[in-house]
Amino acid sequence: MAQTSLKVDGDPRLVDVDPDVPLLYVLRDNLGLQGPRFGCGLSQCGACTVIMDGVPIRSCSMAVGAAKNRSITTLEGLGSVAHPHPLQQAFIDEQAAQCGFCMNGMIMTAKVLLDSDPNPSEAKIKQKLNNVLCRCGSHLRVIRAIRRAAMSA
Repeated sequence: MAQTSLKVDGDPRLVDVDPDVPLLYVLRDNLGLQGPRFGCGLSQCGACTVIMDGVPIRSCSMAVGAAKNRSITTLEGLGSVAHPHPLQQAFIDEQAAQCGFCMNGMIMTAKVLLDSDPNPSEAKIKQKLNNVLCRCGSHLRVIRAIRRAAMSA
């Protein structure tokens, strides 16, 4: 066990865990965040995506020790139920979620995309979301939600 300093959703957090524990486990089990989810555990599905220093990363395969003193944004850090981020609101308005399991990865990946390209083409949206798996097939609604968020910015 070791004390590790994290900056999660703008707040400094100190956790006492083995530095090799996956960041996802610390976010969910130690900090009580429910946005990032355990999907495959192999960095292949995207359910565990968080934003670290402006880059989407798979928290299931990153050791918490590697995240020390880095800026981490989770789905909860974007907005709240009462005050959703415009991207979250666009997903709600487009009813983009079906089962909702992939939505964390879709939204966090889209957030980074829109931060770097406020008006991406449909082809670019598809390319960026290519590695976020959705078994329900809500892709068309997800793309519409991202386009809606881009237009409202």
